[in-house]
Amino acid sequence: MVTTRRGVGAYRWELAMVAVTAVWGSTFVLVRDAVTQVPPFTFVAYRFLAAALLLAAIRPRLAGGGQPGLPAAGVVVGLALFAGYGFQTVGLQYTTASNAGFITGLSVVLTPLFAGLLLHQPPGRWPVAGALLAAGGLACLSLQELEVRRGDALVFGCAVAFAAHILLLGRHAPRFSSYRLAVVQLATAGLLALAWATAAGDLVVPGSAEVWVALVITSVAASAGAFLIQTRAQREVSPTRTAVILTMEPVFAGLFGFLLAGERLSGRGWLGAGLILAGMLVAELGARQPAAPGRPVTDGGQP
Repeated sequence: MVTTRRGVGAYRWELAMVAVTAVWGSTFVLVRDAVTQVPPFTFVAYRFLAAALLLAAIRPRLAGGGQPGLPAAGVVVGLALFAGYGFQTVGLQYTTASNAGFITGLSVVLTPLFAGLLLHQPPGRWPVAGALLAAGGLACLSLQELEVRRGDALVFGCAVAFAAHILLLGRHAPRFSSYRLAVVQLATAGLLALAWATAAGDLVVPGSAEVWVALVITSVAASAGAFLIQTRAQREVSPTRTAVILTMEPVFAGLFGFLLAGERLSGRGWLGAGLILAGMLVAELGARQPAAPGRPVTDGGQP
C-alpha cells in the first residue's frame, strides 16, 4: 500500500512489538528449564491452549462468533505457528542451540524474500538492508561453529514457518478482528501440539511448581498478550519490518540470561547485538527518508 507518511500509530505498535520481544527474551530461561521436566510438545500445548482460553474468557463476545473467512485464516496462521515451534523443537534434538538460534533467525531474511517472490510486495531497500544487518548480528550472537548437522534442515523449516506466520498475519490481520484472529491461531497451535503430544505418548501433568510458574507466565504474557499485540500490530507494520523487530528476541534473551542466570555475552555477542540494533535503526529511519517532490513513499521508504 502506498502512503504519503507512516502514521504515529505504526510507531507505537512497533514499540509494542519491541516490548513483546523483551517478554519472549525474558522467558527463555524459564522455558529452557521447564522443558527439561515435561516433554516440549506438552508444554507448548498447555501454553497455547491456556492462552486461547484466557483470551476467550476475558472477552467472550469478541472471541466468539466471527467474520466470514476468519476461522479459516486463523487456522492457517495457527498452523504456521505450530509448524515453527514443531520444527524447532524436533530440530534441537539433532543440532546445537547456537546453530538453531541462528537458523531460526534467518526468518528475518526469508520474510522479505517471500514477500517479493510469492506476494509480489517489494519490501523496499531500507527494510532489506536492515534485515541483512540483523541477520549478520544473529550470526555473531548465535552461530559459534559452521558444522552442518541433520537437525539444521529441520530448524530451517522452523525459519520458513515463522516467516510464513509473519506474512500470513500481515495478509489477514488488516481484514479481521485482531482479538478473534489471535484466539483462533493460539487455539489451533495448542490443539495441534496436544494431538502431537498425545500421539507420541508424551502428555503428562506437570509435577513441579517451577513448571506451573513457567506455564502461567508464558501463557499470560508470552502467548495471550504477546500474540494479541503482534496480531494487532501487523495491521500497521509491514511483514519485513516486523521480522527485523523480532530479531531483538535473542538480544533480550542474552540480557535476561545475564540478569537471571549469570550468563555472559562475549565480545562477538555484543557485536551481534549491536548489529541487530543497527538493523532496526536502518529499517526504521530509512522509512522516514523523504521522497522526491510529487512522489509517494512506500512503507519501506523506497519511492
